[in-house]
Amino acid sequence: MSMSQQWGEIKDPVHGYVYITKVERDVVDSFPVQRLHRLRQLAGAEYVYPGANHTRFEHSIGTMYLAQEVTKNPNLSCYLSKDEIAAIRLAALVHDVGHGPFSHVFEYLLEKYLGKNHEEMTFWIIRKSELSDVIRSGGYDAEIIAKLATGSLCQKGKAYMDQIIQSAIDVDKLDFVLRDTYHTGAKYGNVDVSRLIQMLDVLEESLAVDIGALSALESFILARIESFRSIYFHRVSRAAQIMLATAMEKAKDAIGLVDYKTPEEYLALDDYTVWTMLKLCEESRSIMEDLERRKLLKCSYEKTFHVKDKAISKLFSSEEIRNDLRDKIAEKAKLAPESLVIDVPTVPSVPYHHSVLLEPMEILVFSRTKKGKKVAQRLSNISRTFEALRGFLNVVRVYTDEKHRDKVAEASSKVLGELPYSATISY
Repeated sequence: MSMSQQWGEIKDPVHGYVYITKVERDVVDSFPVQRLHRLRQLAGAEYVYPGANHTRFEHSIGTMYLAQEVTKNPNLSCYLSKDEIAAIRLAALVHDVGHGPFSHVFEYLLEKYLGKNHEEMTFWIIRKSELSDVIRSGGYDAEIIAKLATGSLCQKGKAYMDQIIQSAIDVDKLDFVLRDTYHTGAKYGNVDVSRLIQMLDVLEESLAVDIGALSALESFILARIESFRSIYFHRVSRAAQIMLATAMEKAKDAIGLVDYKTPEEYLALDDYTVWTMLKLCEESRSIMEDLERRKLLKCSYEKTFHVKDKAISKLFSSEEIRNDLRDKIAEKAKLAPESLVIDVPTVPSVPYHHSVLLEPMEILVFSRTKKGKKVAQRLSNISRTFEALRGFLNVVRVYTDEKHRDKVAEASSKVLGELPYSATISY
């Protein structure tokens, strides 16, 4: 962005000053983007990390900043026009406008009752809300911005444009790793993001990383895993998130959480409005009062699996299988099935639950010959770290009320202990 385009700046605690244009200012001031101030990035994490009250707004500003840094990289800027660079920045700025209240916790309702995810909601909001008019008045095509923001532009020969915001190593992930570890104080985000960005390049039409940045790439993947274990799937954070998801499901019909017809009705839902509605609603009031007093569900059982097995895969992929196991545990504990919850990292309410796939092979890397030719490489051939980290983070937990904790722990050990013995052996 040239100085002549610059309108002003935003001071970000992670990246410093982020300079914006007048068009970006107008987008920032629109209701859909301002609403992001009222959506916490990690709802539930504040019960563990008091500083984790940052919002989707901050993250969106940071994602736009990193998109700018990527497009300044001469390896990529040579493939992009000024208008394309501006479009990528705008798309990064609005990539999260489709999130519901409590961010990923609402994803559970979206997927279960509407068959949608927040990316689809983002596409809808950008095209059909006031945001469309703001973007068009700035001289940009809202349809293109919506597709870029959701990784679906699919422009022939330019897959890298989508991948800057939606890929295994995109500006969205780079920002949330840095930002979430900064605000929680969990020191897993010490990633050399500048090095990674400067070593990005285009291989054929895809975004790729020069193996000269291998150590930075390894640090990024390790930071994602450690952040997932310590922040996104922390047992106490998940207790609060499960309670929020349960409260919303119980109250969804009474307060119309999945009944919206227009973008404006959806955008009226944020952390503040929905918390208030849940607290006033008879179906969810007791859960919200427990949350306000930090009377959280307790993790009565936890088991980690270290090998691949069909029974284990079904446990992580099938809600039906999990419900069947829940019912068996409840029967042994002489409790109603709704008294307990089986939690795994792949359910939609887990923050960044798609990240637990953690397939490093999706990251395209290359080396250069003496003549400068780019040659694609397999990560498994150049780093054992990546091969070791492939696959799911296979953790199963069982939650219940504190008064049932011992009974459920015993019953869970009996039922889940019958799963393949080899699965509990750590190598």
